[in-house]
Amino acid sequence: MNVDNQAEPIVLVGGGGHCLSVIDVLNTIGWSVAGVVHGPEASAPAQTVAELPYLGRDDDLPELARHFSHALVTVGQIKSPQPRRSIYKQLKSLGFILPRPVSPLARVSQWAVLGEGSVVMHQALVNAEAEIGVNVIINSRALVEHGCRVGDHCHLAVGAILGGETVVGEGSFIGAGAIIRNNVTVGRGCIIGFGARVHRDVPDGAVYYG
Repeated sequence: MNVDNQAEPIVLVGGGGHCLSVIDVLNTIGWSVAGVVHGPEASAPAQTVAELPYLGRDDDLPELARHFSHALVTVGQIKSPQPRRSIYKQLKSLGFILPRPVSPLARVSQWAVLGEGSVVMHQALVNAEAEIGVNVIINSRALVEHGCRVGDHCHLAVGAILGGETVVGEGSFIGAGAIIRNNVTVGRGCIIGFGARVHRDVPDGAVYYG
């Protein structure tokens, strides 16, 4: 697996519930948080998260890039990957480094690959030769078995299970408790519902509740 330098404080972009969960992971690692950016619109109210400094809105990111080198997308994802994808691209264009926080309560195999900006939450497992793309959420107790391929900007929700050699296309959401059978391909931009059982390939853009 990949290892990141934890010396630099991180700017978190997105101040909702997922942000709180990421902060908890960062705290267990001992990685300091510079503060939280929240709100794409100028009219959005200032929002403090977990008593961390409020650093402004998305429009303030260019100025923040002059003072901080590391940032992370902490907007959640259910219906659409677009908000997370858009923020990721903005952070990259501004030159931010996107770390890959892994909870010490999780396990990522030394033979797995974890893309930049991805986060592995408490008690998740990413097994040998799995490949996780950039800006992916591997949520609490999710299981990614050996040889899986998870595309960029995906979210594997709490307790989701991917059997061995499963492929999940870019931007897809795998709901809480869903189980994907081994060797199944889930296409790009799919939504797999809560508790679904997926036994066959799912085409791009499908919404599947199984």
